Amino acid sequence: MSKARPTIADVATRAGVSKGAVSLALNGRPGLAQATVERIIAAADELRWRPSNRARSLSVSKAFALGLVITRDPGVLSSDPFFPAFIAGVESVLGPNGQALVLQVVTAGEDEEAGYQRLAQAGRVDGVFLSDLRHDDPRIELLASLGMPAVTLNRPEGSSPFPAVLLDDRPGTVEVVQHLLDLGHRRIAHVAGPPAFVHATARSEAFTSALAAAGLEPVGIEGSDFTAAGGIEATRRLLALPEPPTAIVYANDRMAIAGIGAVQRAGLTVPDDLSIAGFDDSELAEFVHPGLTTVRADPFGFGEAAARTLNQLIDGDGEVADVELPPARLVIRRSTAAPASHGMLEES
Repeated sequence: MSKARPTIADVATRAGVSKGAVSLALNGRPGLAQATVERIIAAADELRWRPSNRARSLSVSKAFALGLVITRDPGVLSSDPFFPAFIAGVESVLGPNGQALVLQVVTAGEDEEAGYQRLAQAGRVDGVFLSDLRHDDPRIELLASLGMPAVTLNRPEGSSPFPAVLLDDRPGTVEVVQHLLDLGHRRIAHVAGPPAFVHATARSEAFTSALAAAGLEPVGIEGSDFTAAGGIEATRRLLALPEPPTAIVYANDRMAIAGIGAVQRAGLTVPDDLSIAGFDDSELAEFVHPGLTTVRADPFGFGEAAARTLNQLIDGDGEVADVELPPARLVIRRSTAAPASHGMLEES
């Protein structure tokens, strides 16, 4: 017969205190001498006892869970260059704390705001991460009205009562444009992300500004949706221009990698005929052929910082400041080279 699992009463007996004192100590609540707290923790460790999340939530009115609502097709989420690594970073903080991540994936056209309302109902989560910020984002006001603690991934337009974790995309975008200019490119195009997203607009504006500083305009800017299919269609449109680009900067790696395939199917080679650069430095970027020049962000570190910041906000540790992460930076690989001096992409 297996030995019964230890209980809070066993910990109290081992430490020589009441069950109430054990609850205070292990939930980090005041009222006990430090020596008593240390004795209780030692007793719990010796017995290998930890309170269940259900018991903890009942004792301190917390769910011990954080929420994330993602608007994506579930079928392509696993290949998303950002969210899997971001979630891993979040989990690296939540796991040791005995917390869980409640993930809701909604497809385009579904009521995203209803997803946040569901998470707020009956205290299912203690706070949420707000990603993919939009221009005039209505979710800021919604979460404030729900009384839901939140951390925004980058700073929204206008006022916000929530702390933000910031990763500036612009320096890396400027670096990749300058890299192409230094190679000799003058006909450079951009495949942008959805214009409703603040971070997609920031990347496009940085691209245009970097070219303008060199006295140039984009050969073309094609809007897309961050998907591989969208990247392929945008690439085909750019290649069909009367004077096609010699280089294309994509707003994420997924579209850039799909663009490499579209270029090759058109009978061209990368980078001999066309240079291609992405954004994210996702796992596959190094291993496609040729290796993708891209801009390295840090979604894992983004997730870690966001989880720590949200926990500070939930725990009421005074005023919680914005957290600024190191900016995204250029990673040069073999998908970029000097422009061809002959053929259909000849410099003008």
